[in-house]
Amino acid sequence: MILTLQIALIVTSLLLILLVLLHRGRGGGLSSLFGGGMQSSLSGSSVVEKNLDRVTLFVGAIWLICVVGLGLMAKIG
Repeated sequence: MILTLQIALIVTSLLLILLVLLHRGRGGGLSSLFGGGMQSSLSGSSVVEKNLDRVTLFVGAIWLICVVGLGLMAKIG
């Protein structure tokens, strides 16, 4: 069980790094690389950005569950 949580923690950590970098910041971020850096109808609060927010929150929740689970396992064992 501990090994599974550790693997899930590593995978979700890498996913979170990627997802946060894909978010549009003040300077554009890495997400502008895929769009060519052009301002279009996909910028701002579009469906793509909302879905990226949802996926980021979901992966963050899984990451948090893994961290708490590993902490509890370490305290018990």
